Amino acid sequence: MKTSELTGAALDWAVAKCEGYTGLHKIAGRMPHEPQLGIYPPRKEYGVMDLSELSYSTDWAQGGPIIEREGIELLCENIGVRWVAIPQKGPEWRGSTPLIAAMRCYVASKLGDEVEIPTELGGQA
Repeated sequence: MKTSELTGAALDWAVAKCEGYTGLHKIAGRMPHEPQLGIYPPRKEYGVMDLSELSYSTDWAQGGPIIEREGIELLCENIGVRWVAIPQKGPEWRGSTPLIAAMRCYVASKLGDEVEIPTELGGQA
């Protein structure tokens, strides 16, 4: 999938992959008949983590530190409609929110313009 098209859980999964998380596993959900997806954090001794807890593209507490650490610059291109994320090196990335633009920028800097997304998250089989 093109990095420029990543949104939602697929984008958050790609960011988690860049952050060192691995695997994608079905785990027991709150309801037994509704399994959820889990992912291993960089230190596996912490066990598997519910993927829905990772919200880099919607939660500033999770995405903000990455923006700061990576030195990603954000600009509003069309007042509240479109945002541009500019890495220290490389092309600009756009998104409908600052976090989406910045997380696409981060994923592209680590994984490239195309990312293989698991089928459970909308990727191709």
